[in-house]
Amino acid sequence: MRRHSAKYKILLSLCWLLGCGSSRSPVHAAAGEGKSASVELLSPLDACTPAGPETCENALDDNCNGVIDEGCDERLGLVQFVIAWDKPGADIDLRVTDPNGELVEVGRPAESGLLKERDCPGRGGECRGKNTENVFLESGEPTRGTYSIKVRLESLGGETTPIPVRFGARLGPKTYAAELVLERPEAERELSLRL
Repeated sequence: MRRHSAKYKILLSLCWLLGCGSSRSPVHAAAGEGKSASVELLSPLDACTPAGPETCENALDDNCNGVIDEGCDERLGLVQFVIAWDKPGADIDLRVTDPNGELVEVGRPAESGLLKERDCPGRGGECRGKNTENVFLESGEPTRGTYSIKVRLESLGGETTPIPVRFGARLGPKTYAAELVLERPEAERELSLRL
């Protein structure tokens, strides 16, 4: 991993996912208060080694078939961004801005066809302690361009830091993943993916 002016870059292999035959370490925050580290996911290079059958609600493509959490009651799309975390009280937000500059919101499809499925942990208990947030292409053809993603720790909800967050993305036939570590409330990671 190389560091360039407070930005971290990770080269992810075609194994696309952490835990899929890879021993990558998590990406941690930049040291400065109020600063966010950036993680840029680059093109995969190596062949994927499946880690076993698909594990639900982990935001990973465990069987390396190019689909994240299939068969797991998650809505899927040719473009998809997913986060998952194990500390149920923590409120973590997945914010995706499409190539048109539109922020994708819960329950309201963007012009690009992207939709955010839910906001966890949720006030009505809809997440049932299984915290995942999922933005997916509900309809239409994928919009080409750069997708900007922010993963932000809004509040701890009684949990202790650090909060590891698994991030998965699908852009057409390719999937990507990273483990992000959020170390304090209002910490965020920024990612950028191009289709």
